[in-house]
Amino acid sequence: MDCEDVQVKLKEIGELLDKLGKEHPKEISAFSRFLREVVDNKALTTREKELIALALGIAQGCEWCIYLHTQKALEAGAKKEELIEAGLVAVLMAGGPALMHLIPLMKAIETFEKEHGTE
Repeated sequence: MDCEDVQVKLKEIGELLDKLGKEHPKEISAFSRFLREVVDNKALTTREKELIALALGIAQGCEWCIYLHTQKALEAGAKKEELIEAGLVAVLMAGGPALMHLIPLMKAIETFEKEHGTE
């Protein structure tokens, strides 16, 4: 998977939410309100919450989640080392399949580093 594929996955998320928002507006609106409430800074920062979401995405094997939460964690100030450490915590808890999902994590990091010139 190359950098373009990462962007395709991120675009697919938006397309899905747009489609479901039109077809199931009550449900998607309720989910969106819940999401905003959860990600609001309270006891945990947005950065910490995105690292948790990333680890859970890796543990569950969701490539879309991995790309989205890698991007969001970086935007919230996470460092590459924190992303990898969150991934390794997922491996600790979920085993070998989670280890294989560090592949999309590394691809996402590579993509976003290239986009922001932080290689």
